[in-house]
Amino acid sequence: MFGPARPTMIPAPARRIADNLLRLFYPERCQLCGSNAAGPAEGFVCGECEQSVRWIERPTCGRCGLPFEGQLDQSFECPNCVEGDFSFARARAAIVASGAGRELVHRYKYHRAFWFEPLFERWIRERAVPGFAGRPWSGIVPVPLHPAKRREREFNQATRLGALLGKGLGLSLREDLVRRSDATTTQTRLSRRERAANVRRAFDAVSTADLSGTRWIVVDDVFTTGATTDAVARVLKSRGAEEIEVWTLARGL
Repeated sequence: MFGPARPTMIPAPARRIADNLLRLFYPERCQLCGSNAAGPAEGFVCGECEQSVRWIERPTCGRCGLPFEGQLDQSFECPNCVEGDFSFARARAAIVASGAGRELVHRYKYHRAFWFEPLFERWIRERAVPGFAGRPWSGIVPVPLHPAKRREREFNQATRLGALLGKGLGLSLREDLVRRSDATTTQTRLSRRERAANVRRAFDAVSTADLSGTRWIVVDDVFTTGATTDAVARVLKSRGAEEIEVWTLARGL
């Protein structure tokens, strides 16, 4: 019987020569500044550019995670959360969606810059995992794309980010609970009120499964007004979910 072909082993010296030739024609440079050295382990982002990213730091709104400029020793909720009626208990993000942070998210989302993922995974491990670890989560629900948008983009950035968070927490990714049934217009130029109306009926449950007592983390790439992640949280709550929290890579201010 013929078995599968055995892979050809490349001697270490030849492999080093091949790697050096690749670096000669394709130098490992930072994909943001184009000047400093940065390799796959860094997500092709140099330390200087990473330092220019603005982190979400405390104090923040206890509900939506909006950073507050100044000193604050007690928990608070921003005016939008006081006036709003979010279905999620809390939302948190790693970086501010401006400057280098916005550029990273934009290239990842619209230009398939998957080489940034080692960097994102490290941020998730350092800044997201500690805040979620040790609690009885049922799994991670990425914000779904409409099938037409999924075909156009060929991937869902929320799914890939959710998988990285799931890896860090040891949780499964559940894309079988919520679907996007309405191909809404882009949220970019809409007001807070318009965003909420735009996505209010954009999602529905995939099945009539009873989610009573379950706890979920909803994941997306950017949190702006919270309208999209809240719409997903409402679907989960309608099926009996007890608690939902939100994590996004970036947050608009």
